[in-house]
Amino acid sequence: MQTISSTAGWLIDLYAGESGLALWLLCDDGQRLPLRMDFPISLYAAGDFGLLRQAWRFLSEGSCGQGAGVRLARATRRDLFSGEREVMSVTVPNPSALAAVFAELSRQFPELDYYDADIPLPLRFAARTGVTLLGRCRVEVCGNRISTIETLDNRWELDPAPIPLRILNLSPDVNPTLRTPQQLAISYKRADYRINLEPRRAFEIALEAVLRQFDPDLILTDYGDTWLFPKLREWGLTLNPNRDPAREVLTRKADSYFAYGQVVYRGAQTHLYGRWHIDRRNAMMFGEYGLDGVLEQARVTGLGVQEMARKSPGAGITAMQMLTALRTNVLVPAVKQQAEAAKTLQELVAADKGGMIYQPLIGTHKDVAQIDFSSMYPSIMVNFNISPETTGPARTGTIGKVGVPDGLVPQTLRPLLGKRLALKQLLTELHPRDCRVKTLKARAAALKWLLVVCFGYLGYKNARFGKIESHEAVTSLSRELLLQAKEVAERMGFEVLHMYVDCLFVQQAGCQAAADFVPLLNAIETQTGIAIALDGVYRWVAFLPSRRDKRIPVPNRYFGVFQSGEIKYRGIEARRHDTSSWVSSTQLAVLECLAQAATLEQVGDYRVKAQAIIAQAKRCLMAGRVPVEDLLVTQRLSRAPEAYKTPSPAARAAMQLQQAGKTVAPGQTMRFVFTRGKPGVWAYGCGELDIRTVDTAMYARLLERAAQSVLESFSQ
Repeated sequence: MQTISSTAGWLIDLYAGESGLALWLLCDDGQRLPLRMDFPISLYAAGDFGLLRQAWRFLSEGSCGQGAGVRLARATRRDLFSGEREVMSVTVPNPSALAAVFAELSRQFPELDYYDADIPLPLRFAARTGVTLLGRCRVEVCGNRISTIETLDNRWELDPAPIPLRILNLSPDVNPTLRTPQQLAISYKRADYRINLEPRRAFEIALEAVLRQFDPDLILTDYGDTWLFPKLREWGLTLNPNRDPAREVLTRKADSYFAYGQVVYRGAQTHLYGRWHIDRRNAMMFGEYGLDGVLEQARVTGLGVQEMARKSPGAGITAMQMLTALRTNVLVPAVKQQAEAAKTLQELVAADKGGMIYQPLIGTHKDVAQIDFSSMYPSIMVNFNISPETTGPARTGTIGKVGVPDGLVPQTLRPLLGKRLALKQLLTELHPRDCRVKTLKARAAALKWLLVVCFGYLGYKNARFGKIESHEAVTSLSRELLLQAKEVAERMGFEVLHMYVDCLFVQQAGCQAAADFVPLLNAIETQTGIAIALDGVYRWVAFLPSRRDKRIPVPNRYFGVFQSGEIKYRGIEARRHDTSSWVSSTQLAVLECLAQAATLEQVGDYRVKAQAIIAQAKRCLMAGRVPVEDLLVTQRLSRAPEAYKTPSPAARAAMQLQQAGKTVAPGQTMRFVFTRGKPGVWAYGCGELDIRTVDTAMYARLLERAAQSVLESFSQ
């Protein structure tokens, strides 16, 4: 008889095994423990009773190839929109069989409504046991099978115990899209060295030895998805980078998809079992918040680290809503079922107005405070109980049902919003040099992005729990709250220079320090019920006009200098992704020069010095002293190169890459340099660039335009 032992640690991986779930526990004593657990899961079907009887018979008779061991039952479950429904419960003993059962069932009976059919396993596990990935737990084990499991923390803790991860870094010695790598750089703990890629057998032995001896929890790579692991497969090496030796590496093909008005390219992926692999170059927002942010998002969403690193924050919000639904016994539809309610043209115009934008007063202004609502849209959803099932049709005038139990969306967002605000408060209390600041900022940024996209997903056409009327209700309330804030400010004697969705720029003679604006902040928060904060007080700020018509202001195009000397800018060239670093750095140098002025009146004294910075940059350009990398322009390819009637610079660069034997796809970013003559661009990665062919006139014009964006506000 096997004895039962107990151990505690962090759950770091979870996936379907041959019999039940396979789990990996990073134990307190340092072991990486492979465990197994019985975990039957269910999907539900609803619809015409006759069809359900046929589906029942189909599964009972074993017509479905994966139907062995399937248990069927009648049940009553809650649909978020239509209420209680009689459903057929289909339970499989092994989680790996559910996808095949669902595929066959939906193919045979497409008229039925299906629920809980494609929920990620980590979310099902978290809903049933209370233990999320990266969470601490205690398990009782008989042999290698879990008999009981209990959580020891929760995902909303502000300061969770750090996970003692072993991290292995792998990077090629050069960018493989440009040149053929010769070595692989390896670093872990205090080790830092390189191994040659040839001969291949020696390379394989060396890399396998590192994996075996160090046994990393995370392999953090540059170009691991798109170069290293594909190259290992191409070479036919037998190395298995999984910690679970019985599993093969999971690969996913590259794809292009349309989201948020643009085509996005997602590179090929390599996922491991028992340990994680993250390619920094192929992770969705790794540059925004790094590994600490990815871990934070994985912790609060319930998704695996490898998934969360490569997916958008929108996928994280969807996962959180699914987890809320599972915990509250709400069915998760396999496909969105709610369409937009019919509206008259008048009702549509009244409902679909978006956020409030108040045209700024063009020109420069001194001693201006910028006041921001803290996570305005999520706060509205939480405070006013905005959720698809609590929001009435536009024509009824119903915004949210206050005083009734929280809807699914507020339930999901309330702890997320609270944690982000708590992290921001903690950051204000720490010294800037505190060693915790960097990590806390990354975690706060990761939570911010989840909150940013939660509003868009209310109206997203494919969101499981989306409803456009809820989306419109949030913007309606935001407009009202911003107008209330404006009225409060004006009653207290402030002039409102600009309003943009969730922030105000205000000014009053004699108000220069942050303390001068505290009474206004308190009054606005009391009036609106939404937390508000002072982003800062500008020495001066400039609101810029349209390039086409100098009489028309552009709401989100401004720059200014805070009292601290920090520069803030929006909408100018330095904020654009398609601006070369040479233009951006020169524009910022001009801004930094002007920022030395203690007052707005003194800015004019620095114009000559700013012009000298521009002139020096142009001389370096003409003399060929600007590195090629600083001239690179980055643009996204919106379609296949051959689909362009008049090829854009990005399309012409893509055609060059194709001619060089490289693969390009819609959504990829093309990096190129403007050159004289045809084709007018040189694609980065296509041989060596003759510096004499650079179109210096084009770059000089781009620089002059960027410089004028800043200097025209101070022209005499």
